[in-house]
Amino acid sequence: MKYGLKIAFVAAMALSAAILPRRIFAQGGADSESEDPVDKSVEAALAYLAEVQNPNGSYPEQYGGSGAISALAGMAFLAKGYTPGDARYGHVITNSINYILEIANANGYFGTKQNDNGQMYVHSICTLFLSEVSGMVEPALQDRLDEVLPKAVKILLDAQNVRKQPQFAGGWRYQPNSSDSDMSCSGWALMALRSCSLNGGQVPDDAIDRAVEYVKRHQETQQGFFMYQPGNTSSQFTLTGAGILCLELCGRHNDPASLHAARYLLNNYTKLENQANQYYGMYYTAQGLFQIGGESWKAFSEWMYRVWIPKQRPDGSWKGASNEQSAPYATSLMVLAFTVPYRQLPIYQRDETVDEE
Repeated sequence: MKYGLKIAFVAAMALSAAILPRRIFAQGGADSESEDPVDKSVEAALAYLAEVQNPNGSYPEQYGGSGAISALAGMAFLAKGYTPGDARYGHVITNSINYILEIANANGYFGTKQNDNGQMYVHSICTLFLSEVSGMVEPALQDRLDEVLPKAVKILLDAQNVRKQPQFAGGWRYQPNSSDSDMSCSGWALMALRSCSLNGGQVPDDAIDRAVEYVKRHQETQQGFFMYQPGNTSSQFTLTGAGILCLELCGRHNDPASLHAARYLLNNYTKLENQANQYYGMYYTAQGLFQIGGESWKAFSEWMYRVWIPKQRPDGSWKGASNEQSAPYATSLMVLAFTVPYRQLPIYQRDETVDEE
C-alpha cells in the first residue's frame, strides 16, 4: 500500500485554513512579518530548532540521537506550514526524515539508538512523523517511506498483540515485547496507527477499537481524569489531554468520557505549570482541548499564551528539568501546542462543527 494520499490532505488543510473563522494567528511561513506575539514566538522557536540541528538530522542534548527529537522537531515545522524541499526550513525537515530512516533496522524499527526503556516511545513518534510527512517529499524519498512505514506499522500491531492481562490489553509499553501497557506510551502508538490509517496504511479497525477501549479503562470515573496505569494517578494532569486526544482522533467526538475529562482539565490546567513533565502535559492538553473546542479551548489557550510566551528563552527555546531538560524536546512540544489552530498536520484535524453552537 502506498502512503501517497497526503496530497489530498494538504489540499484539505489549505481549504480548512481558508475558511477557518476567528483565526487567532496569521497563517503561513516565516516570510510573513506578523506582529502577532504567538506567531513571533513560534518563528523564534523554529529558528532555534533549525540552528541547533546537527548536520546528520539528529539533535543535541538529552535523547537527541534517539530519533524521537528529530521527529518532534520535524512535526513542529510541519505544524507551522513548512514542508520538505528547497523552501525555508525544508532542508531541516528533510534532514530529520533522513536521520530517522538511517537509524531504522531492517524490520522498520526505529528504537535502535536509545539505551533506556523508551524504545517504543521513539518508534511510535518516528512512525507518526514519517506518516504525517509522507506524500510531501520527492519520489526517491517517498519510495523509502513506502518501504519502511508498513514495517513500522507491523511492529506496532505485533506489540499490541502480545499476550497481556486484561487491564493491559490493547495498549503498548516501553518495549515491543512488553507484557504490560501504560497510557503515555499507548497514546503515541495509537496516534501513529491512526495517522497511518488515514494515510492509506493497512491498520485493522480492530486495532484502533481495542486501543480506544484500553484508553477508556484508564479514566477515573468520578473526577474524569486519565491515569498512567490502573490506580496510578501521578500523571493525571499531564495525561488527561492524551486521553481526550486519542478518543477524538479515533472518531469518538463528544464522547461522554472526553467531555468528562475536559471538565476536569478546565478546573485544573493551571497546575500544569508545576508538573515534572509540564511540556508533555502542555502538548497533550492543547491538542485535546482544541479537539473539544468552544469555551474549553478558548479558556485554556488564552492562559497558555499569556503564561508560556514569557517563559521562552532569548534564543527562542524552552527548557524543562529532569526528563524535559532537553531544550529541543521542550521547544518542539511547545510549538506543537501553540500551533494547534493552524491545523497543518492531518492527524490533528478536527470535526469542523465543534465551534458552531
